Amino acid sequence: MTDIDKHGQQNKPATDNMALVNKGSGNNVTRLRPVAPCPICKKNSTQDFHPFCCARCANIDLNRWLSGAYVIPVSEDENDDEMTLPDIEQ
Repeated sequence: MTDIDKHGQQNKPATDNMALVNKGSGNNVTRLRPVAPCPICKKNSTQDFHPFCCARCANIDLNRWLSGAYVIPVSEDENDDEMTLPDIEQ
């Protein structure tokens, strides 16, 4: 069901995955991000701290990045010291 607002436009219900919010008059439209579970505590995320639920979880994640808790594993090869480039024919 759609409603008619005071400007004569139809108000459509927002979808769960993506919604639009009209801020004030004019064409200023802010696209909302889909609700997803917070990667730290698994609560629903909020628009202000997306993809986290609050500033606390965002700071926990930042601390993990800065302290080196999140690392990309690398395999050490014996030939890494001797890096060679392929010959290019001219």
